[in-house]
Amino acid sequence: MKQRINIVKLAQHLGLSVSTVSKALNGREDVSKATKQRVLVAASELGFSPDPAGRRLRSGTSETIGFVLSYPQAHFAQPFFLDLMAGIDQELEKTPYQLVIVTGRSIESEIDSFRRLVEQQRVDAVMFGRTRKEDARIQFLQDRSVPFATLGRSETGNPFPFVDIDRTVAGRNGTARFIGLGHRRIGLLNTPDYLMLSHHLRAGYMAALDAANLSFDPALIVDGELSETGGLAGARKLLAMKNPPTAIMCGHDLIASGAMQAIVETGKRPGTDVAIIGCDNHPLGPYLNPPLTTFSAPTQEAGQRMVQLLLAHMSGKPVETLQEVWSPELILRSSHGSEFFQKA
Repeated sequence: MKQRINIVKLAQHLGLSVSTVSKALNGREDVSKATKQRVLVAASELGFSPDPAGRRLRSGTSETIGFVLSYPQAHFAQPFFLDLMAGIDQELEKTPYQLVIVTGRSIESEIDSFRRLVEQQRVDAVMFGRTRKEDARIQFLQDRSVPFATLGRSETGNPFPFVDIDRTVAGRNGTARFIGLGHRRIGLLNTPDYLMLSHHLRAGYMAALDAANLSFDPALIVDGELSETGGLAGARKLLAMKNPPTAIMCGHDLIASGAMQAIVETGKRPGTDVAIIGCDNHPLGPYLNPPLTTFSAPTQEAGQRMVQLLLAHMSGKPVETLQEVWSPELILRSSHGSEFFQKA
């Protein structure tokens, strides 16, 4: 086996100083392009690989970014976060940074996960998703001046980098489609109230009712678990009403799947007797009966963009320029029904 060459030997081979070789390898502007190219070619030919531990020691960084999967993310909507992780990993491959993933077992104890990342593993920055209106995670990181980026907005603390797939658009446009088909009793099976996305979905739902001059019935909104079980329980509650909804807007496709089961239990048909629309384009959606109309969730691209915004923040760019809200697109299948409902 060829003996591994170090930076001193590489510099001697090239007839350059160690500092010049180091600057070239790190892309410093005070080294000419010709010298950089010469150093990089020689390093490749001779099998030189910079010592990452030494680089981290010199730079004073860990070259590690942490992602915290907070409760109950480890238990629901797994494809959503797998896509998000794939996007983050793809973008970090272009950088010296490595990704460390930790999980929080409960909402009450998850700050310990952040504390371990920051104080023990000493990551350079943190990412997480599913923000909350009042978010202790954000306050913790800001109090310790740790750079971070999130999937979702929040009203907590100072401005920070985020990408958000706007649930207000989903709530408004989904409810408006139901109204256009003739529905006047429209239910909302929402995600847990502590999540910021739940507030946005509800705001969109309310805006669509207001635009159509439809009265608001608070009994038509049920907050529940982001799961099929949550959708089943919530839909049972709505369908047991004296005047049940003829259409249901759901905060996630898993909730919509559970709602469809509840509709079948009553002897009715999803998409025919009760219309359904979901959110986040879960892989199971096309295979439900009927196939689920939903809203897109470009989570892989969102993961890539989170990394880009975070690194821009770490390089000193103003936070206010690193906040993006993306509009989801409606994916039409069959579960939203047809104009048959205008007969009601």
